[in-house]
Amino acid sequence: MTAISRRGFLQQTATAGLVLASGSLRAVAANDKLGVAVIGVRGQGGALLNGFAGQPDVNITHICDIDEEVRGRRGKEIEGKTGKAPKLVKDYRTILDDKSVDVLVIGTPDHWHALPTVHGCIAGKDVYVEKPDGHNIVEGKTMVAAARKHDRIVQLGTQARSAPDLHEAVKYVQAGNLGKVIYGRAWETDRQGDLGKPADSEPPTGVDYDLWLGPAPLRKFNVRRFHGNWRWFFDYGCGDLGNDGVHRLDFCRWALGIGGLEHPTAISASGGKFFFDDAQEWPDTQLVTYDYPGKIMTYEMRIWSKPRLFECTEGAAIYGDNGWLLISNTGWKHFDPKGVVVKEMGGRSPLLVHIRNFLEAVKSRKRETLNQEIAQGHASSVLCHAGNIAWRTGKKIKFDPKTETFDDAEANKLLGREYRKGFELPSVT
Repeated sequence: MTAISRRGFLQQTATAGLVLASGSLRAVAANDKLGVAVIGVRGQGGALLNGFAGQPDVNITHICDIDEEVRGRRGKEIEGKTGKAPKLVKDYRTILDDKSVDVLVIGTPDHWHALPTVHGCIAGKDVYVEKPDGHNIVEGKTMVAAARKHDRIVQLGTQARSAPDLHEAVKYVQAGNLGKVIYGRAWETDRQGDLGKPADSEPPTGVDYDLWLGPAPLRKFNVRRFHGNWRWFFDYGCGDLGNDGVHRLDFCRWALGIGGLEHPTAISASGGKFFFDDAQEWPDTQLVTYDYPGKIMTYEMRIWSKPRLFECTEGAAIYGDNGWLLISNTGWKHFDPKGVVVKEMGGRSPLLVHIRNFLEAVKSRKRETLNQEIAQGHASSVLCHAGNIAWRTGKKIKFDPKTETFDDAEANKLLGREYRKGFELPSVT
C-alpha cells in the first residue's frame, strides 16, 4: 500500500467531517465493544497494543506501522491472543473514514503524535496518545483545540496520573502534612548508552522511511535516528526532558499543588553535551527552573550518571516547612524535618488503570473523568518544550499563559516547526 496523496487525505477528511455532521458515525453503547486501531506498535506502542487488546470491551480492528516486519509480527501476536486477526495497514490516514474504528491509540515517535490526533478528532475518533502531547507547543495547542472543537475524548499517556498511590500522595500534601509547600524538584539520573556516530545507510527492507519522516525534514536514513533512538534528535523527539522528564514534572507539579492547566511564568535552563561524544543532539546534562506565582520547580537531568539521587534513578521531591515528600516509581515517603519517615505508601504499574480510565470515559462521554485529559497533559508537555527552548536560546524567557508565547523572538521561532508538503498541521480554530 502506498501513502495516500494530500488531496486524497483532504477528501477523506472532508468525508469524515460530513459523516460526523450527519450523526451517522456508530454510536457506542455502554456494553458494546470499542473498535480500536493502534498506530505505531514498537516499544511503548507494543505495550499499549497488548494493554488495549486485553480489555474485555475492546476489539483491535487495525494495526498500523510503517515497518512491515513489525506490523506483521504484532498482527500474529494479537491474533494469537484474541483469536481475531486485525487488519494490517501502513498509513493510518487510509482508515480515518472506517466506521468500525472508534478509537485511535498512538504509540509513534513524538513527531507523529499531533497529526493522527488532530486527524482522528476531525474524523470523529477518540484518541489515546503517548506523551508528550506533540513535538512542540503549537502542535499541543492544536491537539487541544481539535479535541474541543470536535468534542472528542483524548487522553495523554502520562499513566502515573492513574496510580492510586500518587492520588493519595497529592491528597496527603494538600491536607497540609508538609506545612506550607513552596518548592518541587524532579530528576532523571540514569546512565544511557553512547549512540556512536554511524554512517548513513539505506533503510531496512519493508520500511516506508519517507512516511516515517512524515512532517520532519527529508534526510538520509541513519540507524541511530530511527527505531529506539529517534528521541535524541531535534527533528523527531524532545530529548530526555520529553521522554522521562514529562512524567516526573507532571507528578511533581501535581503534588506541588500547581493547577492542572497552569503554566509557569518564566523558564531558565543550562546544560549541554558534557559526557557523550556521539550523534545525539539533545543535552546529556540539563538543569531547568520553572517560576510560578509563589512556587518554584526544578528539573535535573544527568543521563550519564550512575549515582542516583535519594536512591532513585528518577523521581520528584516536594518540600514544605514541615518536612518533604519523596515520590519514586514504587511509591512515596514523607520525611519530617529530622529526616525520619512519618508515613509511606507503595504502588504504581498504572498503565492498565490508565487505559481503563480512558475507555470508561469514551463510553460515558464524560471528559472530566479522564485522569490526564489532553489539555491537562498539554500543560505538563509545555514544561518539556519550554525547558528545551530555554536551553537552546540560553536565556531566561517569560511565558504568557494566555497566548502560550514567549517574550523573546528567538524563543518564539521554536514554538512550532516547518512541515513537509503533504504532512502539514491542520489549522483548528
